[in-house]
Amino acid sequence: MSDVTQLLDAMDAGDRNAPNQLLPLVYDELRKLAAAKMAQEKPGQTLQATALVHEAWLRLVNPADSKSWNGRGHFFGAAAEAMRRILVESARRKARLRHGGDWERAALDGIEIAAPMPEDRLVQVSEALDDLEREAPEAARVVKLRYFAGLTQEQVAETLGTSLRTAERQWTWAKAWLFRRIQAQDPTGKPS
Repeated sequence: MSDVTQLLDAMDAGDRNAPNQLLPLVYDELRKLAAAKMAQEKPGQTLQATALVHEAWLRLVNPADSKSWNGRGHFFGAAAEAMRRILVESARRKARLRHGGDWERAALDGIEIAAPMPEDRLVQVSEALDDLEREAPEAARVVKLRYFAGLTQEQVAETLGTSLRTAERQWTWAKAWLFRRIQAQDPTGKPS
């Protein structure tokens, strides 16, 4: 049993010192996942990878929420989900009208004017993913690990305890399902 798994078990048993010992063991991996996610975001984000890791960590080890971890894969899957939720919350907050959600700055010959911004793709993906999770939970887990955690197909298969072929098949099916769902949500009727 790995040190990470032992510390997760200690956390489940109520050891208050276990999170402090766990963080150094998983921090680099969580930082890589967050950096991969932030690299996919638009430039100029105010949320940095380090802040994403810290916010996700606080959600994962919050003593008010007694969580039970079924090993390393479950923990990193939960981390990917926490990061997804943080990014979606951030996108929704920025999309609110009081935060200028329907406007974006565009420089034209040194003059800044407000111009309409297209809908945020992250929110659409998240809503479609919630629907997918109700219909096909395993495929949704594959998407979360690939899209939001930045894992490779091999890492997804290992994390979920499935074969590589099964993970690839679920990824292919889920991408097509999500594409159709997002196209159906587009209010202009144009392919996204």
